[in-house]
Formats: sequence, C-alpha cells, structure tokens
Amino acid sequence: MTSLDKPTEDDAPQDSRAVTEAALFEAFGGVRGTVETVLPGLLFVTIYTINKDLHLSAIAALGVSLLLVVVRLVMRDTVKHAFSGVFGVAFGVVFAMMTGNAKDFYLPGMLYTLGLALAYIITAIAGVPLIGLILGPVFKENLSWRKRNPGRKKAYTKASWAWGLILLAKCAILFPLYWWADTTQLGWVLVTLKIPPFLLAVWLTWVFLAKAPPPIDVFAEMEAEEAAEKEREAARRSASAE
Repeated sequence: MTSLDKPTEDDAPQDSRAVTEAALFEAFGGVRGTVETVLPGLLFVTIYTINKDLHLSAIAALGVSLLLVVVRLVMRDTVKHAFSGVFGVAFGVVFAMMTGNAKDFYLPGMLYTLGLALAYIITAIAGVPLIGLILGPVFKENLSWRKRNPGRKKAYTKASWAWGLILLAKCAILFPLYWWADTTQLGWVLVTLKIPPFLLAVWLTWVFLAKAPPPIDVFAEMEAEEAAEKEREAARRSASAE
C-alpha cells in the first residue's frame, strides 16, 4: 500500500460525518419527508384564507395526505413519514369538525409537539435520551451507547436537550396565538415554523454526533459471533470425526 492508498487521519472524521448525515437523512425523511409534513397544513391554511370554508380546507388537506401515501406505495418506498402525516391531519380534521372551530385543526399537532418536547427533556434527564432511542437502530448500535459508548450517550443527551428546548420555544409561540390570533394568522405562523426549528434541531444533532465516537455496530458483532460459533462447531465436528 502506498502513502496515497493509506487512509489519512482526516478520513475517520469525514466518514463519521458522512454516516451521521446519511442516518439523519433516513431517520427524519430528508427533503421529501419535510415536504410531506408541511404540504397538508399549507394547503389547509391557503384554502381557508381564500374562502373560509372549514370542510373544503379539511378535505383538501386530508386528500393530499392520502395522495402522498399512495404515491409512496406505488413507488414502493417507505411510507412511515407519509402515514404519520395522514394520522396527524386526520386527528386535526376530526377535532375541527367536532368543535366547528377551524383553529382546532392545528390543536392536536400542537399538543403532540408539546408532548414530544417534554419527552425529549424528561428522557434526557433520566439518562435515556429519546434521540438515542430513535437513532440507535438507524446507526445499527441499538442501545449499546448507554453503557458501552459514553461519548455517544453524552451527544445523544445534548441533542435531546436541543430538540426539547427548540420544540418548547415553538410551543411558547404557538399556544398564545391559538388563543389570541385568528385561524389564518395561526395557520401561517405554524406553517412558517414547520421547517426552521426542525432544521436547527437536525443540524445541532449532526454537530453533536459528528464529534462523538463512532457507533458500535451491534449487528456486525452478532454476525461475527454467529460466524465464530459456526467455525467452532465445525472444528468440533472435525475433531470428533478424526
């Protein structure tokens, strides 16, 4: 191997950053997942701003959510992000229809955001940060970071705090608007706040994890252990045959 073939000291951090970026892209759906999250709410508030028709706005939002799921099914792509959007929109539609108040279309999502913020913070305090539970399987490390990789546990804890505080800040803006603003004002602010806080939280997660030790691939460890066990079994059989 020549000096040009040998990995440099910068290769490991670069590889780690690349793996982290790919995992975050997979976990949070990337650009397409973000669009699928924003589009139903954007359609709802746009139609409601134009004609103040709750039923038409709700049907359009639910319809586009279902269409996004169908598109993913036809393309044989993962549907978890699209399905989550359908359920969120469906809850909002049902709630708004029951109360007759168009603002209630947004209330289930706002309550979910508040609950998620508290979950991030509480799990970080408890030493089992939620972002680690979410990303552990994506990185193929499962829960190995809890006791075997303290550097990653620390990074996951910081990331969970970041997610929790960012989402709490978002709730601090939205809930007063729910009481004081009209439906269109609340809707446009909510749509505006969909992407920037999310991108900030994802970026901070990337920063923390890119500086953390690499994940322990527990799946590779299990496969190696199974291979070693098969070799030992083959050796025992060979010895018995002799």
